[in-house]
Amino acid sequence: MVVRGIKAIIPGGISDIDFSIVSGIDRISAKEIMSLLVQNGIGKWKNDNVFFHESDKLKTAFFAISNGSPIEEVSECLNWKDFEALVSQILSENGFYVEKNVILTKPRMEIDVIGKKLNVEILIDCKHWKKMNESVLNDIVNKQVNRVKRYVNDIGQIMAVPAIVTLHQEQITFINKVPIIPVTQLSSFLDELYGNLDQINTIEK
Repeated sequence: MVVRGIKAIIPGGISDIDFSIVSGIDRISAKEIMSLLVQNGIGKWKNDNVFFHESDKLKTAFFAISNGSPIEEVSECLNWKDFEALVSQILSENGFYVEKNVILTKPRMEIDVIGKKLNVEILIDCKHWKKMNESVLNDIVNKQVNRVKRYVNDIGQIMAVPAIVTLHQEQITFINKVPIIPVTQLSSFLDELYGNLDQINTIEK
């Protein structure tokens, strides 16, 4: 039932009536789901509405998966913006200044999310709901490294870390010292980032 409620996770305040209409479930069940989410740290009651953050849709998705809902079923309720929002939220909670969808020109390149903290910037390519074999991952990593090199060439005087954040990885892996990070482990990776820079591909001008 929680899965059906994912579509009703809308930033701002939403009543149980609106939640019921958007999700297509009855009002009693809608209120039960809203209460369950708030009890698990997703959204906050204010008067008769629950106020959700933009990252709460994906948090609800993880909650549903952890309680036995099929990933494929959950993924149909999400989009790439939801995924980027959660990555950005995790960076922010770990003390990083965040920029999203940064465009480089001539040639045109886009970096999904950039986290800046002290003298290090982590440039993230978000891969949403897609299982990837080694060949595909190699290609993704190479393209991200090229984006980061281009970014550093334009910005200068920084240390940049190319990274891939995905959902389907079970653990952090590395290709050519570029980390491929499951979003569920991103916070712990960021917490240990500065102590592990010597083991990670860093790009400087």
